[in-house]
Amino acid sequence: MAIFRSSEVAQFSDVELAEQLEKLELELIQDLGKVSAGGAHENPGRIREIKRTIARIKTEQNKRRNKA
Repeated sequence: MAIFRSSEVAQFSDVELAEQLEKLELELIQDLGKVSAGGAHENPGRIREIKRTIARIKTEQNKRRNKA
């Protein structure tokens, strides 16, 4: 899954935002599950970047919700 910047997130439609959020949350759950099961994570910084991207998407969704 790609990591998106704020400018990229702002260009997505509402449907695309929801889809990307769902994919990122699933990827985060899988990565955290692997780590909690005792496995080693290939790229530890990836979890941090996924969390940041999820926050960016949620922030954009809230901005759009508050405008309407």
